[in-house]
Amino acid sequence: MTLKNGLSEELNRQGNEHFGRGHYTEAYTCYAKALECDRLTGDQRALAATLGNLGNICAVSGRRDAAQNYYQEVLELQKIFGDEKGIGTTLANLGNLRADAGEWDRARAYYLEALDLMTKTQDETSKAVLFSDLGLIAREKGEFNEAIAHYEKSLVLMRRLGNDGGVADAWRMLARTFLLQQRFDDAIACCQTSQSIAERSQDELRTGGARYVLADCYEAMGRFREAAQLLERVVEMDRKYHLPKLGENTKRLEGLRQRLAAENATTAAPKESHG
Repeated sequence: MTLKNGLSEELNRQGNEHFGRGHYTEAYTCYAKALECDRLTGDQRALAATLGNLGNICAVSGRRDAAQNYYQEVLELQKIFGDEKGIGTTLANLGNLRADAGEWDRARAYYLEALDLMTKTQDETSKAVLFSDLGLIAREKGEFNEAIAHYEKSLVLMRRLGNDGGVADAWRMLARTFLLQQRFDDAIACCQTSQSIAERSQDELRTGGARYVLADCYEAMGRFREAAQLLERVVEMDRKYHLPKLGENTKRLEGLRQRLAAENATTAAPKESHG
């Protein structure tokens, strides 16, 4: 039994490594083998950990129904253990599934239930992320003031935790919300703050994320040259890291370049003389 439990732990460790590299098929295979071990040994806590990992891998792979089933089984085990902190995390994961499906009200219900438990267990790290999730729900529902309030709470907690990446994310999410309200000066200021924090942390991907939203701001304001300059750098990063939006952003950049070329041609064209 010890051997099989040790094997489950090792398989989950290998699965987590594959997951971290984005090798989802290999990760799933490891977790599925670990699940077989856990079912055989009857180790309920190991089973809960493995099921959680399977839920996560299915969630990122777009297999929401399978993820839902795994998370529900985890939840039942955590209730037996009285693991309130774990229950909070699983409820948040269930909320994420519903948010991914655009089911905003169901997602919010899960998140609020999770928030109660996270507050009770003083799980500040999870709460910081959850406030950002609640901000997204509010933003998608057009409740912009509520979204801003949630993002600001996330920002306060991320700062307290010393999580620079989370701080940069919160500023970027605030920028997106201000942009939707056409509060361009506020949006630009938030983008620039997010970008500065990410650059100081040498976090290229978050730096690119801030530039992307800043490009959105400039394009919405008709400042197409500045938008194109930023998108050029975003596309470079997309190409470097093989990011999924490379094609979309390249097409958008080409559209901006064509627009600028047309404007330049119009400006440079000699006026007809009438004599």
